[in-house]
Amino acid sequence: MEDGSIYNDSNDRKGRGEVYSKTVRAGKRTYFFDVKSTRRSDYYLTITESKKRFNKDGKYYFEKHKIFLYREDFEKFTDGLNEVLNFINETSPEISMPMEEDIPESVTGSYTDVDFDDLEEN
Repeated sequence: MEDGSIYNDSNDRKGRGEVYSKTVRAGKRTYFFDVKSTRRSDYYLTITESKKRFNKDGKYYFEKHKIFLYREDFEKFTDGLNEVLNFINETSPEISMPMEEDIPESVTGSYTDVDFDDLEEN
């Protein structure tokens, strides 16, 4: 699937017509927003969160969580999502990076300046 792709009936997979897809990469996660069609030609949305994980043997796999959102729930879902996003934006503290002078030495440690000109090859 390509990002922002529109599909036609020839791309139908397993009886669930894939109509449109949008991929959002966000840090260590990828979100997939896929519009699909039912056999009755009604659209619904699947939202998939995918995270890369590693087994003990070092091989990776993708952990996925999926939500199915049907047309009759779009308005309530959107209202609820907007409400919590507004709450977060209005009440959460601003995230700022500390200035170097604000970081205590116990965190940064004390370092000795090294002059690399003093290191000569023998």
